[in-house]
Amino acid sequence: MKQQKYLYLMILPALICTIIFSYGPMFGLYMAFINYSPGGGSFFHQFFHSKFVGFQWFDYFFTNGDFYMIMRNTLAQSLLSLLIGFPAPIVLAIMINEVGRGMFKRIVQTVSYLPHFVSWVIAANIIVTVLSSGGVINQLLQSLHLVDKPVTFLQNGHMFWWIIAFSNTWKDMGFNAIIYLAAIAGINPELYEAARVDGANRWRQMWNVTLPSLKPTIVILSILAVGNVLNAGFDQQYLLQNTTVLQYSDVIDTYTYRYGLQNGMFSYGAAVGLFKSVIAFILVVLVNGWSKKVNQQSLY
Repeated sequence: MKQQKYLYLMILPALICTIIFSYGPMFGLYMAFINYSPGGGSFFHQFFHSKFVGFQWFDYFFTNGDFYMIMRNTLAQSLLSLLIGFPAPIVLAIMINEVGRGMFKRIVQTVSYLPHFVSWVIAANIIVTVLSSGGVINQLLQSLHLVDKPVTFLQNGHMFWWIIAFSNTWKDMGFNAIIYLAAIAGINPELYEAARVDGANRWRQMWNVTLPSLKPTIVILSILAVGNVLNAGFDQQYLLQNTTVLQYSDVIDTYTYRYGLQNGMFSYGAAVGLFKSVIAFILVVLVNGWSKKVNQQSLY
């Protein structure tokens, strides 16, 4: 540390922010084990003098009948988003890398990652408009005589999972591809030259040089993605859901918001949130250990 004191000094602001905003608020996890109810006194007095109830809120979550529905919706939407959204930026990055013309490549890359910077409020309105009865999708389906009448996409619970998955992919695919493009840019050009000398065409170069070189990046991002499997999202579900599809759209985050904030069950909301975080931590540790054993690559 003495030899690298200036480097440690550079990361000090980030370390301070992490302690204040990430570790500091963790004392609030105690709320999951008490019966907290805001009153007329100060927050800390109410917080530390509330009745300790142990695992009562966790038991209530597991036994009140909502647990199965919430976990089903969360896992279905997360796994579909992972299945569709994880390979999409890899494919997009490879396709952009294979484009020869620099101007066209920059235009495609810019257009592809712009949706990431669009607010979900705007994105949700675009999706609702496109999928409405008079929207572009229904007009296209009817013009091709694939359907006789407009399809009510956002009123069909089973379709809602797929809508969320494709929406997440559309919004984040281009931005996530930047990571893979950076990894591709770091590949030694001599590997491609050696492949061409051996008679490999563009397809073989992608398969035997580009993809193997991307493996470390893919492994690390897959571990992080598995850790976020219970983070199905909040904004998109909250903005796109309605009473018709609530049985299929309600996930852990929207459920926590509704009960924890709207219904004033703060301790219950904290318990559900803590459950999600613990499961995510366990998944990251397990997948990281498996990856270290199988691929000799891991986060730590």
